[in-house]
Amino acid sequence: QLQLVESGGGLVQPGGSLRLSCAASGFTLDYYTIGWFRQAPGKEREGVSCINRIGSTTTYADSVKGRFTISRDVTKSTVYLQMNSLKPEDTAVYYCAAAASRWCRSSNSVSDYNYWGQGTQVTVSS
Repeated sequence: QLQLVESGGGLVQPGGSLRLSCAASGFTLDYYTIGWFRQAPGKEREGVSCINRIGSTTTYADSVKGRFTISRDVTKSTVYLQMNSLKPEDTAVYYCAAAASRWCRSSNSVSDYNYWGQGTQVTVSS
């Protein structure tokens, strides 16, 4: 069963931080390009960030540049999304996704990925 599992979501105040984790069940993430997406109620699923399978390159949506950082720990086969300076508009369900490719695509769209996690809720509110 090729499944991804996100964790680390929760409720934080504006300006706060959260660290999301993405781990695999049934396979290793080391051979996959990993993307983070988010979806707010009534909105389309939005590409947030991507890291290639080597971990040498990363991409970010304009809305999160300078605030979010994607990384991967090969020893733990885990991908992280560090979210700082959180804003209410960051509130969404966050998903990680895996693509059987070496590099991130500039579009970082939903169709680029093969496997998805169940999502973890991030709520930014005072």
